[in-house]
Amino acid sequence: MSEAGNSGTEKAAAYRVLARKYRPANFSELIGQEPMVRTLTNAFATGRIAQAWMLTGVRGVGKTTTARILARALNYKTASVDQPSVDLAVLGEHCQAIMEGRHVDVIEMDAASHTGIDDIRDIIERVRYAPVSARYKVYIIDEVHMLSTQAFNGLLKTLEEPPPHVKFIFATTEIRKVPITVLSRCQRFDLRRIDAGALVAHLSSIAAKEDIAVDDDALAMIARAAEGSARDSLSILDQAIAHGSGTVSAEAVRAMLGLADRARIVDLFEHVMKGDVAAALAEFRAQYDTGADPAAVLTDLAEFNHLVTRLRFVPTALDDASLSEDERRRGADFAKALSVRVLSRTWQMLLKGIPEVQSSNRPVSAAEMVLIRLAHAADLPTLDEALKSLESGASVPNGAPRSNGAPASPGPANPGPASPGNGGGASAVAQTRMPTANGGAQTMRLVEAEPMPAAFVPTPEPVADAPPVPVKSLADIAALADAQRDMAFKVLVKRCVRLVRIEPGRIDVSLTDDAPKMLLNDLTAKLRAWTGRSWLVSLSKEEGGQTLAEMESTKRENALLDAKSDPTVAAILARFPGARIIDVRIPDAPEADAVEAEVPVEPATDDDET
Repeated sequence: MSEAGNSGTEKAAAYRVLARKYRPANFSELIGQEPMVRTLTNAFATGRIAQAWMLTGVRGVGKTTTARILARALNYKTASVDQPSVDLAVLGEHCQAIMEGRHVDVIEMDAASHTGIDDIRDIIERVRYAPVSARYKVYIIDEVHMLSTQAFNGLLKTLEEPPPHVKFIFATTEIRKVPITVLSRCQRFDLRRIDAGALVAHLSSIAAKEDIAVDDDALAMIARAAEGSARDSLSILDQAIAHGSGTVSAEAVRAMLGLADRARIVDLFEHVMKGDVAAALAEFRAQYDTGADPAAVLTDLAEFNHLVTRLRFVPTALDDASLSEDERRRGADFAKALSVRVLSRTWQMLLKGIPEVQSSNRPVSAAEMVLIRLAHAADLPTLDEALKSLESGASVPNGAPRSNGAPASPGPANPGPASPGNGGGASAVAQTRMPTANGGAQTMRLVEAEPMPAAFVPTPEPVADAPPVPVKSLADIAALADAQRDMAFKVLVKRCVRLVRIEPGRIDVSLTDDAPKMLLNDLTAKLRAWTGRSWLVSLSKEEGGQTLAEMESTKRENALLDAKSDPTVAAILARFPGARIIDVRIPDAPEADAVEAEVPVEPATDDDET
């Protein structure tokens, strides 16, 4: 083999991934963990060094690295310093071996592969012996939550009263799985997710050291994808350098991670908020054609929706270094225009839609259906709007009338009258408009709307050539509602209406205190449509009779009393203590004049005969 070939082989073999090459070697190189570093610095300065530490946090934030740095600090020794110290600027006698994981007195154990009591017994036996060359014998147990219950119990006594020359350092990603008895014997440090701005700065410095040209947008993408993990960010950067042959561009990172262009995500969000289904689907297809994953597009859409919502309450969120300029500018505009109710509804729909796309065997179609639902919801009122419209006597619109009260002309963002099968509701028009900045009762719209004028309440037209239907009581009205499958109106009639008098074409009623304000208008319209004649429904000052619900309740109570007084039923109740009447049913046969009581009974004791 040629000399050049040998040189290339040696260079390839000597290469170390960035996560290992730039692993912090002292506390000053740790990023994002200032509270822990400050606590340890003060503890070492005052000599208040704990006997055991518990390090917890998500993957890649530096738990094992911190454990090694801490072991190095405990055993720090140079020509001029022979005591524990957090100032590790000068390489000590034991530092190199500890950081490389090969020091005889710093024992690293993976609890995932050493979970049993026998492994802990081995540690307990060895802690009695003094360290070979270092000041302390340090046991670093990674993923300590994987230890069995017996192993934890076996460690308790040694952990509570270890020999003075022994220190324990535990690391875990599942702190809740560690017994409280173990936690109470350790000094706990929660390593935080690293801020995106700190990650971007860290990646930028490493790229400069490696002499790699990296776009700022690419660094922001990598920091966002790493989710606060330094190791993950360096692994992604390593992959991006190889992908781009030594240069890292935003387009390369986007293609490598299957991400969508953040600016295009904002465009998609705007189309959805306008209710423009055609534009939203076209934009989604364009992103998909460039390699974006459908679930990733919806996830990015949800993240931007969250950003807009957060900006309404925390304007300083714009300072996030991982945000692009387009996200900052347009996100602030959306935050001023969209109400929290609309943003919350969009968030909930996306949360339900993303798992649908991920589990679907046709993710593109599933994602398009989610976008269609979102765009359709842009023209629907929120629950608050619907309730306020009903209370004020107005119709429940899909959108809103124009400022001059004229209906909007149909179009892509302003659909015409909704057909019965499209979920359009009661509105005949749907205008696209943005809500006011104070979070008012508007939905997703692009212009600030003036107060909604009183809307005309349409009444159902009677069925042509239908013979009049006789109505002689409230029960007849309830039966009509039941026949028309209008269950909500049937419930209101039974619960809220008291009959004063009734005659053909006229009915006088009184209402309960909880009756809706529009009940009389609805009663007039529905009677006209269902009976084929006009009705005059008036509110009487007289109290009227019982409501149908009260009649049914009284009838049931009387039936229960009659059943209890029946000799046969009374004998059954006496024979089976604890039995009770739960239902009374009257047979449909006209000749039946007795009450048939169904009495489920339960014997009080096992000694009772059945």
